[in-house]
Amino acid sequence: MHDLTTFRSNLETFAQRLAHRGYTLNIDEFRELDSRRRAALTEVESLKAARNAASMEIGKLKKAGADTSARQQEMRDMGDRIAALDEQVKAIDDEFKQHLAVIPNVAHESVPVGKSSEENVEVRRFKEPRKFDFEPKAHWDLGPALGILDLDRAAKITGARFAVYWALGARLERALMNFMLDTHTREHGYTEVLPPFMINSASLYGTGNLPKFASDLFKCENFDFWLAPTAEVPVTNLYRDETLDGDRLPIKLCAYTPCFRSEAGSYGRDVRGIIRQHQFQKVELVKFTRPDQSYNELESLTRSAEAILEKLGLPFRTVVLCTGDMGFSSAKTYDIEVWMPGQNAYREISSCSNFESFQARRAGIRFRNEKGKPEFVHTLNGSGLAIGRTWVAILENYQQADGSVLIPEALQPYMKTDVIKPVVS
Repeated sequence: MHDLTTFRSNLETFAQRLAHRGYTLNIDEFRELDSRRRAALTEVESLKAARNAASMEIGKLKKAGADTSARQQEMRDMGDRIAALDEQVKAIDDEFKQHLAVIPNVAHESVPVGKSSEENVEVRRFKEPRKFDFEPKAHWDLGPALGILDLDRAAKITGARFAVYWALGARLERALMNFMLDTHTREHGYTEVLPPFMINSASLYGTGNLPKFASDLFKCENFDFWLAPTAEVPVTNLYRDETLDGDRLPIKLCAYTPCFRSEAGSYGRDVRGIIRQHQFQKVELVKFTRPDQSYNELESLTRSAEAILEKLGLPFRTVVLCTGDMGFSSAKTYDIEVWMPGQNAYREISSCSNFESFQARRAGIRFRNEKGKPEFVHTLNGSGLAIGRTWVAILENYQQADGSVLIPEALQPYMKTDVIKPVVS
């Protein structure tokens, strides 16, 4: 969320910056609200001044033995009017905040201006895609042939966009989780945390998922519980409404959780395989930093996510998202896209974002600076990585002509094997 005072004072500037994100700010509406607020404030301040003067006058009249009953009734009426105006100002401020709650963050000045993903800017690549001497298959063919992926039974149990993993497929999913957590905690300085997988509405509001994106979420009937769309939500809210010791920053946390998304608006996209699921597993990286550290920490967080793909020997590219392709809460985002040979495309496997104080302001997360003054922290997060998509990338990049899939060397200690072979009928 934006700071109300700053936003109110810089409407034109915010409108211009938000326009780059494809958001049209209704300046007239904000100015009309502000005009009503200022009028109410002017009247209430005038009445309070008059009340103070009248109080002094009544005191003098009482000492002189005069009858003050009429003046006291005027004071009571004035008090009622002041109370009503105070409520009016509060209601207008609440209306401002409701407007602000659905306005996206503004992009950092280094973010390229653009309208869609076509205008994202590549910043680096790792490893050229492998040249196959046979036609590579997609994971939706490889998985069933290997006896490790079952979408039909998942559909029977639950419905479309769910998966059952069998045998070495299940072990690969678990191996990736442990490998990612071990790498981030042992080599990158993150502290592992296992949060609840259900969260309340206040937590989703804090990260910017509510109220705007309720249709993307799964809610538990008769409870104020929602299934977590990503570990970003519970982990960021660990410090909601808290003031942190500035000496502790940056705080670096990582968490494994299943993630649940309705995929509203994605009808017809990625209907085959497990690229876009209602339930998937992910390891998330979350940071709480000082404002002057946050962009260095974004680079570091992105490199931590990239390191997982490098260790697995998977080709990828990193792009900075343009203004028109960024998430609602983000000020700057890098997408890491892994090469999928079975689909002949790079596919996003991690988004690494700096939200600056946007989430912290909504969630009330502050720190005390060197002068002891509270400031809002900057929050950052990124997938480190999406486990299902990493699973897919391994199958498609390490497939062999005989239908088997080699296990990357870094995963072999977790898998206790170096190959997944096709099921023999």
